[in-house]
Amino acid sequence: MAWPEDIAKYEGAYDRGYEAVREARFEKQRQLGIFGDQYALPKASHRDWEPLSDFEKSEEIRRMEVYAAMIDRMDQNIGRVLSRLEDMGVRENTLILFASDNGASAEVVEINPAGTIGSIDRWTSLGRDWANVSNTPLRFFKNDSYEGGIRTPLVAHWPKGIGTAMRMTDTPVHFIDFMATFVDLADAPYPDTFKGDALTPLQGRSLVPVFRGASQLSQRPLYWEWSEGKAIRLGDWKLVSDGESWELYNLGDDPVEAYNLAEQEQEISAALSTLHDLWSNSINP
Repeated sequence: MAWPEDIAKYEGAYDRGYEAVREARFEKQRQLGIFGDQYALPKASHRDWEPLSDFEKSEEIRRMEVYAAMIDRMDQNIGRVLSRLEDMGVRENTLILFASDNGASAEVVEINPAGTIGSIDRWTSLGRDWANVSNTPLRFFKNDSYEGGIRTPLVAHWPKGIGTAMRMTDTPVHFIDFMATFVDLADAPYPDTFKGDALTPLQGRSLVPVFRGASQLSQRPLYWEWSEGKAIRLGDWKLVSDGESWELYNLGDDPVEAYNLAEQEQEISAALSTLHDLWSNSINP
């Protein structure tokens, strides 16, 4: 649900339908410098807007208005947290890391579809069509190991440690890097045992060099495995599968995973597949 006053802010914002909103979003991303020229807008997976009935359009518009209103309310409350830190005099020297959940969800859930979207008497998901728009320009969704399912922005705010000028980086990092970062900043030892039991050593790497201007961390493989999906990334190369055959992409040239290079680069595919098997067997003995 969302507050009526928040929903009202977005009335009419999505009346143009899926593709118009998707194209406008992609253009804004490029204008802001979020994406470079290597990014293209791949073929959409949403339905055509015009054939939908007036009722379907109104329901779809309402879904996105409510979704936007929910994000708006989250932003408001993040602002309240920042204001509180300011009042306490610690905002300038507090490291704040913010990341969204991974990938827009294409799952369809309806509870009491007779109710009004956005009210307490109805719970409905965003749906596959708007999820395709929300993931612009990446492919696929939450629960997939393609970029649309695992790539999420990370915002780091720490004026005394990072500075106040906004910088953007394409350095691939992972949530496993958070603990390594906190241990590094605290200059604290990471224990080998807890209550007599051996602990898994830190798997991540400190992000402090990136905070301080490094353009990249040294190359290391990153792994994913969830449901039928799995992937490994090493440098710009990414091997990914939805449970069928492996596909290979060069994310430096093709960040939207449009051109499968598995046949052309069989040696790279085989090497990455072997690495993923070794990792998967190590965590699933």
